[in-house]
Amino acid sequence: MTAHRLPAARREATRAWEILPPGERSALLADPDPEVRRAAALRACQRDAHITAGLLRNPRAATEAARRGLLVRADAERCVADRTHLSALAENPSLPADLVERLAVDSDETVRLAISLRPELDETQRMAIDFTVGDFDRSHNVQWVRDGLADPEVLRRAATSAHPLLRRAAAASPHLPPDLLRLLARGEDPVVDNRLGIHHPDTPEEVLMRVYARLGGTFSAWMAETHPHFPREGLAARYAHHPDGNYRRLAVRDPAATPALIERLSHDPATWTRQAAAGDPRLPLHRLREALHVPELASSAGANPALPEDEMAAVLDRAGVPA
Repeated sequence: MTAHRLPAARREATRAWEILPPGERSALLADPDPEVRRAAALRACQRDAHITAGLLRNPRAATEAARRGLLVRADAERCVADRTHLSALAENPSLPADLVERLAVDSDETVRLAISLRPELDETQRMAIDFTVGDFDRSHNVQWVRDGLADPEVLRRAATSAHPLLRRAAAASPHLPPDLLRLLARGEDPVVDNRLGIHHPDTPEEVLMRVYARLGGTFSAWMAETHPHFPREGLAARYAHHPDGNYRRLAVRDPAATPALIERLSHDPATWTRQAAAGDPRLPLHRLREALHVPELASSAGANPALPEDEMAAVLDRAGVPA
């Protein structure tokens, strides 16, 4: 891709910067396309102060260069004095320690929050900073945790921190050991619950059900279908008569659900519940045939593994598909 005729492909190749041979890196830095050159420079600047300095003079690249580039002190001081790109600068690993301290008491709350997430701070220093985290703020910018989601030491620092964004970042790891998983699964933070439900295969059942109850909709349906620990047994008894159709749909997942219950749920007021029942092989055949002619159920019924071959052929005949 580094030699592809399309600039967009060469630009994508910069994402593999760390494994590219030196000659290919040099070619990308000198590419005839300015977007490719800028993408390459933003990768190279992490170890090159000269390239960083050049990017800081480019309005389209300055913010990212302030966030990830290798800084000389003069450039860092100038950004602080001019109050330019401060939130990005606060994330920069090469920011001098005294400037970190200065930005830790900056008047801008977003700057203080960014400083509070720096990896070199201990818990006392981190929690001495005046920052605010919203109930549903994400942790996408905690790069050192994102880079260390398989590193036991990084995970332990983040998961045991009092900082909510560090705990939320750690919850995105599928590699959390059992003790840290138990710690994060206590139900203190809905964002942590969500991330555990998405990323960790051993997320406890109670966490998965909290997420299901809170979010509903497509995400909860996806989680119920795909998560290895999402419960199945007992769902029919618990939820077949639940006032919320999102829960009645769970009854279809129960291996003990009877054909009569599946048929009843195929007439449920909630569309998603009807669709789940229409795709279940326990649905009685007469109702499965009916569902093939109901617009909102036809797709689910057509995918039902119990659908007889003659019914499949009839569907294709009606659609004019050649034999």
